[in-house]
Amino acid sequence: MAASIRTMNFDHLAGQQVGTSVLLKVLGYGAMSVVFLAFQKSLKRQIAVKILPKSLLTSQMADFFQQEAEAAAFLSHPCIIPVYEIGQTDDFLFFTMQLVKGNSLFFFIRNARKNILPSRRMLPLNTSLKIIIKVLDALYYANNKGVVHRDIKPANILINKEQQRPIITDFGVARSYGGQADQARVLVGTPTYMAPEQIISSVVDEQADVYATGVMLFEMLCGQLPYPPFDSAKKLLKIKLRLRDRLFMASPSQINSRIDKTLDKIVRKAVAFDKNIRFRTCGEFGKAIETYLKNRSYKG
Repeated sequence: MAASIRTMNFDHLAGQQVGTSVLLKVLGYGAMSVVFLAFQKSLKRQIAVKILPKSLLTSQMADFFQQEAEAAAFLSHPCIIPVYEIGQTDDFLFFTMQLVKGNSLFFFIRNARKNILPSRRMLPLNTSLKIIIKVLDALYYANNKGVVHRDIKPANILINKEQQRPIITDFGVARSYGGQADQARVLVGTPTYMAPEQIISSVVDEQADVYATGVMLFEMLCGQLPYPPFDSAKKLLKIKLRLRDRLFMASPSQINSRIDKTLDKIVRKAVAFDKNIRFRTCGEFGKAIETYLKNRSYKG
């Protein structure tokens, strides 16, 4: 679907009114949608507008799009993208949201990997931990409202340029946990960050967000994920289920000399295959990192 939407030309939509806003230019593409920079005339501010062309529409995509808008609009947290308005035209579905000036966490991780010095191919330790604490706080809030994101990954975390605040986006596959499975069994999420239980069941709870955030932290600390070689998403999913806790071939401290055994244990607990070993909530995970940071600062 990403290839399909990227081959479409949306330049003709510039200048078109959508709800209370006027579309200006394309900012980027998602898996099933395109995001525009727009000007909201009623409040005289720039915003972002996500559009799903009806020509690409399936009932499942329409459901995901509606879920994303409703989930984000229902939640109110400084680290969750605010949604303003939802609607449709003859040609597309749309919703409007805050314009975040900055780049994704994926952008920063990828740029760090390019450093000529191996020791600097990962993000600064304190910066990484502070970002993760805020992400976990937002997820804990969402989880307590009954919403599990199911697709936490660096590309879905925007870093506000002025405040350096992480903002969670893309609630397209979010689901109220404790409810029923998807009527048609569909694997949703991103294989690299997907919790084991997400692979075998469409009913997941907040611990899926714990796992995905743990994988994301692993990547931030190491600059890479020490997975075994795989040549397809399908193969990675099989490897996850087969290797269980042997999936990660090295601990963060073996890759990054700034990491100690205490932080190793926190990360390993977050990405534990067995949910009974994993942190029960994002709040519990966040408190573990906060305690680690506090003790680390005392030690200088």
